[in-house]
Parts: sequence; structure tokens; C-alpha cells
Amino acid sequence: MAVSLLGGVAGAAELAKPVGVVELFTSQGCNSCPRADALFTEMAQRDDIVTLAYHVTYWDYLGWRDTMASKDNTERQYSYMRALGAGSVYTPQVVVNGRFHVNGANRAAINDTLAEAAEDSLPVGLTVRTVGDSVVIDAGESKTPSAKAHLVLVYYGPPLQVDIGRGENNGRKMTYWNAVSDVQTAGMWHGKAQSYELPASEIARKGGCAVLLQSVAADGGPGPILGAAIVRKPSKP
Repeated sequence: MAVSLLGGVAGAAELAKPVGVVELFTSQGCNSCPRADALFTEMAQRDDIVTLAYHVTYWDYLGWRDTMASKDNTERQYSYMRALGAGSVYTPQVVVNGRFHVNGANRAAINDTLAEAAEDSLPVGLTVRTVGDSVVIDAGESKTPSAKAHLVLVYYGPPLQVDIGRGENNGRKMTYWNAVSDVQTAGMWHGKAQSYELPASEIARKGGCAVLLQSVAADGGPGPILGAAIVRKPSKP
């Protein structure tokens, strides 16, 4: 994806900041996941958090191939496992702001983690605006001179009902929200106020889109999320 750097954003309006980013790792083939999927559906209705669901592939062998899963989603979870020092991957898992992980079906743990994270996480504001045929993302400035991060675009679809025909959830009809279909690194951020120009037609074609300003772990994997915003919500079916 072509990205044009527009320089500083001095004089821009105050940058909006959500409470947090909730990333759920789930699978249609996992019988522990429906409770987490239902809780995630509630969270996806909120306007103060960014919610993204990554369907993973490693339960497909149980008899049902997840229709929304991808190897890239699975690799993102493994990357978080290494970055967060977790002993293994599991579903349902929620990662909050790229910093903490909890059981995705534990409402109290998620809410407590969001409250704790809100005190010092997402320190960099992001705003989204339309200029002609472009979408412009404005990133604020860091208080840490050495800060750097990737500007990450996360595409996701509208709510979709799936009839599960085999495996541990055989016979269930599940509606899945914000299932991630693609993740792209669209640019670099080096701690200074910066704007990024994206083609509006490309974003509209792919459905919903969130933008994350995400630092990079020592091994190149995802680190703490510094800023987040919704670029476009998908149209509901």
C-alpha cells in the first residue's frame, strides 16, 4: 500500500484517544471460545475501545476448519506469546494494548486490565480525517525522544453468522464481530508529530479498518500499542 508522508501536524486539533485496544484470539473450533465471543460482541458495541478478533488455525484439526482463520493471525498470537513471555498460546485469549494478556472469557479480568492500562497506555493520540480522495491519519508527538513504532492497518469485516457443522461446536450458530482479514504495516513513526496519507478507495474496498501505532519487540514482533483509532467501521449486513 502506498503511503505518503505529509510532514508535521503542528496546529492540529487535540488528538482523540480510546481507552484501550482489545485483541481477541479465538477459534470456531474451540469449545471454550463461545463465551468469549459473546463477551467480545458486547465490547464491540462500545465506542471507547478498539476491538479486533483474530481467528487462529491451530484447532482446525479437531474437525472444523475456521472460516475466518489465517496463518497470519496465528503468527501474531505466537509473536505476542514471545513478546509477553507467555508459556504457550491458548484460546480464548485477550491481549490489551499489546501489554497484558488475560482469559478472553473473564469479564472481570478484561475490565480490570483495561482500567489499569488506561492510566498510562496509549500515550500517543491519533486522529483520522478525509481530504479529497485520501484518508489522513495524524499521529501526535511522543514524550520519549527515542520512541519509534509501526503504523499498522488492521482490516476486519462486518458481523457474520456462521453455522458450525462439525467439531467441538457442532450445531452452533455463531455471530462473529470484527474478524480480522488482513494486517499491513503502512509506515514508520519516529516519535515526532506526523501525518500519513492513504487512498480512501482502498480502505473502503476492504471494509472496516483500525489503525494501531505499535512499537516493535526485540525480535521484530508486536510490542506495546502507543496509539489507536478507527479509520472506518464496516457496514453491517
